[in-house]
Formats: sequence, C-alpha cells, structure tokens
Amino acid sequence: MPGRGGGRGGRSSGPLPRPVQVSKKISWLLRHGAEKEGLTLGPGGYIPVSEVLSNRNLKSLKVTFDELRQIVEENDKQRFSMVPASAQEGKGGEEGQTDLTSSDPKDWLIRANQGHSLKVEDDGLLKPITKENLPETAVHGTTHSAWPLIVASGGLKPMGRNHVHFASGLPAGFTSLVNTDQEVAAPVISGMRKSSTVLIFLDLAKATEAGLKFWVSENGVILSEGNEEGVVPLEFFQRVEDRTGEGVLVEEGKVVKEAPEKWKGKGKT
Repeated sequence: MPGRGGGRGGRSSGPLPRPVQVSKKISWLLRHGAEKEGLTLGPGGYIPVSEVLSNRNLKSLKVTFDELRQIVEENDKQRFSMVPASAQEGKGGEEGQTDLTSSDPKDWLIRANQGHSLKVEDDGLLKPITKENLPETAVHGTTHSAWPLIVASGGLKPMGRNHVHFASGLPAGFTSLVNTDQEVAAPVISGMRKSSTVLIFLDLAKATEAGLKFWVSENGVILSEGNEEGVVPLEFFQRVEDRTGEGVLVEEGKVVKEAPEKWKGKGKT
C-alpha cells in the first residue's frame, strides 16, 4: 500500500493493554466508522462525547468518561482533541467562561486530529500551510516492500484516507544520512510509524509552488490530498533515504539507486 507506508510492525501474542484497545476503538470510530455507526461529524470533525460513549464499540469495553478523557490527555501521538461543547458553539458558561470541570459527557465534544477516511469539514480541523508558515521539514516514512510500489505509481497516494501524511521531523531515535542533527533539532511524536525503514523527504516549497495544497493538523502532522490525480509526485521528493544501509535512493526528484530485488513483492519491511 504505497501511500500509507510505515506498516504496523509485529503483533503481540498477548492481549493489548486496555488503553491501546480503547484508543484503537476511538480511532476507528472517529476516523472511519462514524457514518456506519449512525454518527455525524460536526464542524472540525467533532462528535458529542455522549454519543461516542453510548456507541456499541465503546460500550462493549465499558469505557467511562474519566477513562476517555485520560486517554485523550495521555495519548503519546496526541491523536485526539476534546473540547467543551459550549466553546465549540461559541458559548460560555453563566459568566461567559467555558466550564472545564464538568464530567457530564453531554458537555464535551471529541475528534480525531487527522487520519480520516470520512469526509470532514476542514475548517477548524486543519490549518492551511502557506509561504508564511512553511515547515522546514516534511518527511514520510514507509517500508521496503512499499517503496517499489511508490516508485511504480509515480509518488505517494492517500490509500483510503483523505490525505498523505508527513511528519514535521524525525521521531526520537531516527537520524538522517544528511541532516545528522535532525533528531535533536526536531523530534516528533506523530506522523510516522517507528517501523518505517525508508524516509521520503519532501521539497515542500517546490511542491507548494507547483500548486499542491498542504495542511497541518493540531498534533503537527502535515497532510496533502496530492495533485489532480491524488498523488504527491516523486518529482517533489527532495531525498529518499534507506535506514538499513542502502543509502540515498532519490535526490532532487530523480531515482539514483534502484530498490534491491529482495524488497520487491515479499511484503516485508
């Protein structure tokens, strides 16, 4: 799957920790399953917390409001946002202040910050990227098995989501072959899987000048729908690096090293 890239890594033989189970249920519901479950995404992708908690997917796990709020606050990828319904509606409390202490699910809204396959009203969800706020780095992580498919298709595709995702820097523990100080300068917590073995650095300035549109989510993920064909073309890849010793694969939009045969068709990272 060329656009999604990073892979999910190995599966544990035991049950997932409860916070992970709940987080996965919330992610699926807010990003992909809301319409199927009879829920409507409001402006900015928000859904009333009361409707989320009463949905069968979370009721089966007996998720409470306090547990949901804790997962939103402690999620390491900052995948979710939860706000008072009064703030979203432009209303305040009795004295014009939003009540942040309420534990009534009806007083709150929740959303996924990015990753939707559902149609979402972008206003309030994503901030447009312009020349004035252009990030220094936009990097997409993918796998050995996906890289030949990306080259064959001419670039990155959303692959079932609304956007191709880019991180604004490298995760902790990652280093660039060229920008060796990148890990220290701009570690990120979201936008790339830690299982990624191929790093695609985008020439964001060149891509925007060519007319591609980019946005940034609340948790710092850079997103693009691509061109008219729904592709972020390879010509805008500033550099592509392999993390396992193959070196630089693309420079300034040109393939300089072919993928090893062992990467092709095996479905392994």
